[in-house]
Amino acid sequence: MKIYTDLKNFSASNPVVTIGTFDGVHLGHRKVIQRLQELAHKVNGETVIFTFYPHPRLVLSGENNGLRLINTLEEKKVLLEAAGIDHLVIYPFTKEFSQLSYVEFVEQILVKQLGMKYLVVGYDHRFGHNREGKYEDLKLFADQLNFKIERQEVLNMDAINVSSTKIRRAISAGDIQTANKYLGYRFFIKGDVVDGKKLGHKIGFPTANIDPQESYKLVPKDGVYAVKVDVDDTIYMGMLNIGVRPTVNNQLDNRSIEVHILNFQQNIYYKNITIHFYQRIRNEQFFPSLDELKAQLVKDKEAAIKILE
Repeated sequence: MKIYTDLKNFSASNPVVTIGTFDGVHLGHRKVIQRLQELAHKVNGETVIFTFYPHPRLVLSGENNGLRLINTLEEKKVLLEAAGIDHLVIYPFTKEFSQLSYVEFVEQILVKQLGMKYLVVGYDHRFGHNREGKYEDLKLFADQLNFKIERQEVLNMDAINVSSTKIRRAISAGDIQTANKYLGYRFFIKGDVVDGKKLGHKIGFPTANIDPQESYKLVPKDGVYAVKVDVDDTIYMGMLNIGVRPTVNNQLDNRSIEVHILNFQQNIYYKNITIHFYQRIRNEQFFPSLDELKAQLVKDKEAAIKILE
């Protein structure tokens, strides 16, 4: 997959394009990607995803607007590459850019600079200033500018439309199983291992403190989770606690993410690791003594092993 942060060197044959933030790269998105690939095959072209960075809402309403995203940009790149996309354009989203009308955007950027031959839009997709570009308007425009356009219907599962918003809600509520079902993979956090308070060492449950690197990364509801941890391409079982004890990570809401990796002795400070979420085990609790905390952690470990095996 080729990645571009501007269009100076962009080159693709018969580009088949879709546009969006693709947060989660979930099953609904994959339906669009699959159609993109079918059309590219048909017209002897290449697939292009045109996305924006930063997320438009972070630019238009500021970083403290409460928006949390399922994926960081790095995570999204991993997922789109795995989905088999040929070209990923990560276009800088600015306030100036947001003023472009959909006519200017399509004509100046998609047609003139990308050379778009086919545009696939999601069921309710709109773009341009004030989201004024609707499918019906674009369809009229397509004939004039010599490209084809197609709309993909929304993906339904269990009579529910799969959307990034619904998945974000599930993750925020700690309902990892529902989120995973709609994502089509296990929700994950990629992050660096940073210094912590080393309390876990004292009670025989050493933990790695994780910094998710981006303050807008969505972190599940506080509590204890069964997880698998990818360290240097080796997968280990683990249990993870998310809580409000302030640590050195830079989450905007200052919550700590600590993972205890089972049967693991290595020093992994400052390494980048990936944590895959399987299931929430319980709420975060206050324990009057370290002995009581330790007794509960033994139970959590048994529960985690049962889920992960």
